[in-house]
Amino acid sequence: MNKLYDEAKKALKNSYSKYSNFKVAAALKLKNGEVIIGVNVENASFGLSNCAERSALFTAYSRGVRKEDIVEILITTEQDEFISPCGACRQVMNELMPADALVHMTNNKGEIKTVLNKDLLPYAFSEDDL
Repeated sequence: MNKLYDEAKKALKNSYSKYSNFKVAAALKLKNGEVIIGVNVENASFGLSNCAERSALFTAYSRGVRKEDIVEILITTEQDEFISPCGACRQVMNELMPADALVHMTNNKGEIKTVLNKDLLPYAFSEDDL
């Protein structure tokens, strides 16, 4: 867990958050121990921005990683409060990560709150709904 936290904290500097000044980083851990980092990337057209969680997951999938390869994700900010994934990230995490993957939310004090991926989005929309 410390490695995930340290990697995410280091990645915060790469956040492109010039509009909100709200830096977010995510560290995704794979079964083989590899860690993939993502940060939030904003855009003047706000709808085209991307969250750290989705950045990490999309990078992983672009490299050939799949749901069964993912163990956990850690999300951190520079805030003293816990910040949870937004609704869009919860939907993407629901589809691209195992239901029992751990989701760690951390704050600037180093405190950690952990939940299961499946608990973030009850009644999630899935391929079964199509």
